[in-house]
Amino acid sequence: MMTDSIIWLDFNDAPEQRDVLVSDTEALRAGLLDRLEAVLHYLFPHGQIRGGKFYVGDVDGNAGKSLVVELEGPRRGLWKDFSTDEGGDVIDLWAQAQGLSARDDFPRIASDIRQWLGLAPPIQDSVRRDVRNQPMDELGPYTAKWDYLTVDGELIACVYRYDPPTGKEFRPWDVRARMWRAPDPRPLYNLPTISKMREVVLVEGEKCADALIACGLAATTAMNGAKAPVDKTDWSPLAGKSVLIWPDRDAPGWDYAESAARACVAAGCASVSILVPPSDKPDKWDAADAIVEGFDCSAFIASAERRVIKAAPPILPTFTLGALLDDDSPLPADLISPRVLTPGGMLVFGGAPKVGKSDFLLSWLTHMAAGATFLGMHPPRPLRVFYLQAEVQYHYLRERVKGIKLPASRIPDARENFIATPQLRLILDDAGLAQIIPAVRQAFGEKAPDIIAIDPIRNVFDGGDGGGENDNDAMLFFLSQRVERIREAVNPDAGIVLVHHTKKLGKKQFEEDPFQALAGAGSLRGYYSTGMLLFRPDETLTTRELIFELRNGAAIPQKHIDKIKGEWREVTVNERLIKQDYGKRLDAERRRKCDVILQILFDEAAQGRCYTANQFAEAFEGKGGLGAERTIRERLSVLSTKGYVKFFRNPEDYGLARLSRSKLGYLCVEDMVLRIESKPDPDTGEIPISVIPVLPTHYKCPTTGALLPVETPTIWLYHDEEEV
Repeated sequence: MMTDSIIWLDFNDAPEQRDVLVSDTEALRAGLLDRLEAVLHYLFPHGQIRGGKFYVGDVDGNAGKSLVVELEGPRRGLWKDFSTDEGGDVIDLWAQAQGLSARDDFPRIASDIRQWLGLAPPIQDSVRRDVRNQPMDELGPYTAKWDYLTVDGELIACVYRYDPPTGKEFRPWDVRARMWRAPDPRPLYNLPTISKMREVVLVEGEKCADALIACGLAATTAMNGAKAPVDKTDWSPLAGKSVLIWPDRDAPGWDYAESAARACVAAGCASVSILVPPSDKPDKWDAADAIVEGFDCSAFIASAERRVIKAAPPILPTFTLGALLDDDSPLPADLISPRVLTPGGMLVFGGAPKVGKSDFLLSWLTHMAAGATFLGMHPPRPLRVFYLQAEVQYHYLRERVKGIKLPASRIPDARENFIATPQLRLILDDAGLAQIIPAVRQAFGEKAPDIIAIDPIRNVFDGGDGGGENDNDAMLFFLSQRVERIREAVNPDAGIVLVHHTKKLGKKQFEEDPFQALAGAGSLRGYYSTGMLLFRPDETLTTRELIFELRNGAAIPQKHIDKIKGEWREVTVNERLIKQDYGKRLDAERRRKCDVILQILFDEAAQGRCYTANQFAEAFEGKGGLGAERTIRERLSVLSTKGYVKFFRNPEDYGLARLSRSKLGYLCVEDMVLRIESKPDPDTGEIPISVIPVLPTHYKCPTTGALLPVETPTIWLYHDEEEV
C-alpha cells in the first residue's frame, strides 16, 4: 500500500461529542415546546385542548381523555397516561407516538424531529468531513421563520429565511409532505385571523405582514412575496372580503400588486384596490419600513391615493329598533294622498281591455298636474307629470284631452305640468332608454318630474333574455333594469305609474284576490307600493269598481265609479247591483233543478268526474229517469243548442285525460266546480283537495250547430229559457 494515497482526517477541531449530543437534544426539546400545540395536533389528530391541557385516549392517538399533556407553566410538555401510569417529556411522547424507544432509537427520532421542525443537522453528523474544507451548512443557520396555518390553526408549512454572504434566501417546508418544498396550492399567511375579518391588507412578504399585524391590522401575504406564483396560490379565503394591496415601492412590487389584484377579483373579493406608495419615500420602501419610521399606517390605509380594481357594492343600510323609535322627523308628503302614491313609490294600474283604463288615467293624471282632487285622491300641489304613452295617436290624444273637465282655475297649472309623448313605437331596451331618458330630463327644464307614467307596459316591454310580461323573471328584469333606470336617471324620488292589463280569472278567484289577475303578478306585487284595478263587474252596466291595494298605508275601500257627462264620478250602487252575484247563483241553481242532466253534471264534477257526451250517455243510461243512451244524447244536443251545456277543450288544465275521440270536448254547466285530489303528503299521509271553477272554452252555435270559441267564459247566455 502506498502511503501517499492515504488521506488523513484531522479531528482536533471537532467539538466534544457528549456536549454536541446534549446541545442537540435541548434544541429539539425547545423547538417542540415552542410549537407544542401544533406538535400535539400533528401526533394526535383526535386530541382536544381544554383548560390549558391536551387530552387524548392513549399514545396510539385514540379518542379519549386518559393521556394528559400539560400546556402551561414550567410543566409544559410533560405528559402522563393515567390508564398505564406511563409518562415523560415531549421527546418521550414523540417516540411513543411513533412506536419507538427514546433511548434505543434516538438518532432516528432526532432526525424526524429535526425534519419536522426544519432544523439544520447538528455538527456530529458532519464530523467525518474535513471541517477545514467544508462548511457546516451551505446557507448557515436560519435568521427568521414564519408558520403558515390553516383557518383552524393547524400547521401547513414553514418558511425559513437565511442570510448567507450571497444575499437573503428563503426555504419553504411542507409539513404534511415533510419535504423542503412549498405546499400545492400555497396557502396565504395569517389565515386564522383574516378568515374572520371583512377587510384585509395584502402586502409583499411575511416581514411586512407581521409589522402590520403587530399594529392590530389584518394583514396577509402570498408565500414568496413578489415572486409568488399567482396561479399556484389559494386565494379563495379572500372571497367576499375587501382587499387593499400595499406594494413595495419598486417595479416588482407593483407587478406583484397587479397580479395579486387580478387573482383576488377572480376569487370573488367584494372589492380590490392597490395603494399608491408616497412619492417621497425611497426605493423598495414597504410596510415594515413604515412601521419602523413611525409612519401613520392607519391614515395611509384609510385615505391614501389608490387604484380601484373592483369597486365595492353599495352597502345595504340597516336600522336598529332604537334608531327607528327615536326618529321623530316628519314623514315625506304623499305625492297622491291618502298614500296612493308616495315619493319613490310605484303604482300599477290594471284592468281588462276596453274597461276604460287610458281614459281614466288621462283624466286622473291631468287632475294631478292641475293640483285638483280626483275621486278622493289629493295632490299636495300641482305635480309635474310625464306621460309616456304607446297606445293613442297624436290626433286622438288631443281629442281626448279636450274632453277632460278640469276646474277653470286649475287649467293654467295643468297646461304646463302635464307633458305627453305621441304614440311610441319603441321598446324600453338600451336603445329605447337612450331616447326616453334625455326626453324626460328636458321636459321640465331644470325641474324634475314628480310622476312618470308608462301606458301600457305591454307595448314597450323588454324582459331581457326572459319571456313576455306574463313571465315573473322577465317582469322583474323590466322593473329593475328598465323602469328603475329611468327613475334613477331623472329623479330617484319620482313616483312611477305603470298601466297593465289583467288576465282572465275565475269569478271566485277574482273575488278572493283580484290583484292576482295582473299579468306577471308575482313580480309586480312584490315590487310595487300600490296596486289599483279598474273592473266592470257587469258588462251590461257602465258602472266600474276601483279597487286598491296599498303597501305604505291603510286600506282604501273600493269605489264604484262611472263616467257621467264626460266626468268620472263616484256613484251609489243600488241594492240590485249589490245582490247581483247572489241573484245569479240562485238563477243558475234554478236552471239546474229544471233539468236532471244539468244537476248530474254539476254534482259529478263536485266529486271529481267530468264527461264527454258519449261518456255521459253510456254512464247514465237508464239512471235517474234519463232513459236510453240515444235519448240522453238527443237531450244533451238540445241543452247545448240552448246554451245550458257548453264545452271545455283544455282538460290538461284540470288534470283530466286528454281528448282522443270527442270532437266537442268535456261537458260544462254554469258555476260548475271540479274537485281535484293531489298526491298524499309524505309526512302526514293526508290527501290535499282543491276545488277549482270549470270554465267553458267553446259553445254550440244555436243557428249553425258549429262549435265556436267562448269570448267571455264567466258570462252565460241562454236561448228560450222558458222552454226548459
